[in-house]
Parts: sequence; structure tokens; C-alpha cells
Amino acid sequence: MSTSNRLPGIVTTDHVFQLPLDHQAPDGEQIEVYAREVVAASRQGDDLPWLLFLQGGPGGKANRPLGRDGWLVRALDDYRVLLLDQRGTGRSTPATRQTLARRGDARQQADYLAHFRADSIVRDAELIRRRLLGEEGRWSLLGQSFGGFCTLTYLSLAPEGLREAFVTGGLAGLRVSADDVYRAAYPRVARKNAAHYARYPQDVAVVRGIAAHLAKNPARLPDGGELTVEAFQALGLMLGSGTGSHSLHYLLEEAWVEGVDGPELSDTFLDGVHAQLSFASGPLYAVLHESIYGQRSVDGAGTRWAAERVRTEYPEFDARAALDSDRPVLFTGEMIYPAMFETDPSLRPLRETAELLAERGDWPDLYDPARLAENTVPVAAAVYHDDMYVDTADSLETANAVRGLQVWVTNEWEHDGLRVSGGQVLDRLIKLVRGEV
Repeated sequence: MSTSNRLPGIVTTDHVFQLPLDHQAPDGEQIEVYAREVVAASRQGDDLPWLLFLQGGPGGKANRPLGRDGWLVRALDDYRVLLLDQRGTGRSTPATRQTLARRGDARQQADYLAHFRADSIVRDAELIRRRLLGEEGRWSLLGQSFGGFCTLTYLSLAPEGLREAFVTGGLAGLRVSADDVYRAAYPRVARKNAAHYARYPQDVAVVRGIAAHLAKNPARLPDGGELTVEAFQALGLMLGSGTGSHSLHYLLEEAWVEGVDGPELSDTFLDGVHAQLSFASGPLYAVLHESIYGQRSVDGAGTRWAAERVRTEYPEFDARAALDSDRPVLFTGEMIYPAMFETDPSLRPLRETAELLAERGDWPDLYDPARLAENTVPVAAAVYHDDMYVDTADSLETANAVRGLQVWVTNEWEHDGLRVSGGQVLDRLIKLVRGEV
């Protein structure tokens, strides 16, 4: 039975769907997939078109609205929105160290998680569409970041379910391997580091000091995790958002306190680091991260910890070598490394499972370039200039490969533009599809 709630300016309704774990075996094991319907309070009874939102990730649950806020300010003018907790996340049947342990050994866990990629998410969405809208009903789609990757999969597998699609920071390379992704990513991350240090030159010495301390004395985080110098570098994930550089600086400026035996890393700093680095609330982001690039026709050998392997080609990211010279210590970005499954308590039980997924080489293809070249669904995409998370060159190549896709390249916003622009990014894409700009 659905539950509805009223928040400032909106009415939300819960939906829970029983769906197949494996869409190739529809009568087999079932999982729950949760979605939250959101409509403007003043239009609750109106016959509105539906807009499905696919969140970034992988492994990210949909946003929890506090009212008519964020991009919903614009979306609710025209749509009844469905916020999907993609399988394994949020209120859908969860996939965490706690729940996966019930499935058996690492091989059984890996086989289970093989059903949690974009192709399964799209097939979930199609079953949900039919149940909510009927067989002939079509809905609009908004994909943010990894949700944009899923949008390309949707256009490849089931375009007949879509009336229009909007993509923000999520045009993936159609024929790009995980190795290619990281060879393009490390130079972008280096540029974000340079921009941060140019903005806050005092942070060069602060970061070197913290890294030097951690190289000799790894710290203990509030959850019992270990903060090594390499784990500290992962704070660079913050540098890809509009305010991330500033937030990182404010975190760093409270790093030290004077303890009984001299300077030591403050509890305030360690708590803030834990909040940024822990995967406790989203372990699938780490476990499945590189598998989102896996396609057997592109790289049948598997992803094999691509970020770790490719990192050796960029020695400027070697923090210990930087400490032995006078170079700044560089932060990394959206990279997942095997060591994270040793230092993070929420990931440690999943290390062998992650290893098996990294070695898996038979991932089905996620995109159909031939079908995308014949696309008839109106599509508009925002591509953020020098996006730290998704390569701009790959995005533009994909934009040219999808028939009818209109692209808006902007440096006004970073990767989180949809979330922080108060509806401006979405408004621009809607106008593009409607021919109003």
C-alpha cells in the first residue's frame, strides 16, 4: 500500500516494486526496487507527464527532497517526477557488507552483483514504466552523471519507452575501455589540483605536512578505518564539484591541534575526512565502480583495477616520491583502488568479491552504437567543460554519435550543476528539446 506525505510545496508517494534479480530469468529470484513519486502540491490531481530521475553513482540512491528544492523547482512545473533508488541502494533491497554476507561466499556475491549494472537498472525502469503508465505510456528521463550512462543504455535497449531525455554530466564514451577512462582522467585531476593550489597556495605546505605525518604514522578514523597517505589523497574527489575546492581548504585548515606530545591531527579533521572517504553508506560505488565501463566487445579481459594500473603511468601522483622532492602532493579523483578494501571497514569484507568483479571479462555491452545512430528520441545534454569526472572529449564524441542529440557545453557549472543551479541547468535542457533556444 502506497504512503503519501506532504512537504513544503510537494506531495510524495512511495512505490515498491517486486522485480526480477535477473531479467533473463523473470520467474526467478525477486528483489524490491523503491521509487518516490513527487508532484507539486498544487498539481497533485493533474494529468502530468512523468519524469524518471536516474541518480549518479554507481550505487547512489536518489535525492531526498525536503520540499520544492534543487532541480525540482523547475521539474515540477511540468512533470510528475519519479525518484528511483536504483537496485541495491536506499530503500531498494540493499547490497552492503551486511546483506551480501547472507548470500554466501565471494563468488556467489560477485555473481549476484553482476546484475546491478546499467542494463539491469534500465530493465527495472521499463517494468516500472509499464506498471505505472501502461504498455503504451512513455515517460521523460533525466540522468545525472552515472544516470546519464544509464540513459545511453536506455536509448540503446528500450528507446520506445521514452518521449525525451535529458543528460547532465553523463555522456559516456561508447567504445572506451576502463584503461582509456583513467588515462584521460589523471591529467584532468592534475589540472584540478593545480587550480586548487593556485587558489589556496598555503595548502601546498599543509598537504605536504599531513602526508609526511601519515607516511610515518597512519591515523585511525572514527569508524576504525586507517588513514594512510594514499587514502588521504582520495580527498581529491571533492575537487570536481563547484564548491569542492573551498570545502577541501576549510577541512585542511583545521587539520592540526597541539596535543600532549606536540602537534597531532585533530578530531575535527579526522571526522571530516571520515565523512568524505567512508563508503559505509554507498559501498556499491566502490565495488562496482570500474564495472560500469566493462563491455566484452571493448575489453574482454576485464577492468582489472584499471585506475591502479594506469596510475603508474602518472608518477606525479606518487605522494611518497613527492615528499622526497619539493613537488606538491597531488590528490587523486574518482578512482577506486584495491587498498580501499583494506583501510575502509565497510569495504574490507567485500575485498575478494571486488577482486572477482575486477577479473570478470564477460560483461555484456551497454551501448548499441548502431541503434544510437538511428535514435529518434529527442535528447539534450549538458557537458561541463573540463568535467573532472567524465571526459569532455568522450562526451562530445558520443554527442555526435547519437542522432538528434543537442549538446550544451558550459563552464558556468561543474559536475554538480544540476544539483546546485536551482533548476537552471534543467531549464536549459528542456528549452533545447522544445526548440526554445
